[in-house]
Amino acid sequence: QVLLVESGGGLVQAGGSLRLSCAASGRTFRTMGWFRQSPGKEREFVASIGWSDDTAYYTDSVKGRFTISRDYAKNMVYLQMNSLKPEDTAVYYCAAARIVATKLHDFDAWGQGTQVTVSS
Repeated sequence: QVLLVESGGGLVQAGGSLRLSCAASGRTFRTMGWFRQSPGKEREFVASIGWSDDTAYYTDSVKGRFTISRDYAKNMVYLQMNSLKPEDTAVYYCAAARIVATKLHDFDAWGQGTQVTVSS
């Protein structure tokens, strides 16, 4: 069983920055990821990182603005979000997978989510 706890969400103006954190505990995992969901929309992939090899993937809309990273010793995953846009507004979820993954259905452990609101 994996326990994931997100923190770091909040309200920020367009162009600003936020850093999300995810504390992970429990079983081992292969991939950690961030997803987001806004009202009326499906949950979508944002970024993922290989737990052992640090390989990162991003959805096109955040490339160059968001950076995913992990602290192996602390079992933490981070999402640094820069140049935020109103369309980034969503609940952001931390997720864990037993395999190399970028698809929602490949992740089998989820945090409770943290709200990110970007005002224009």
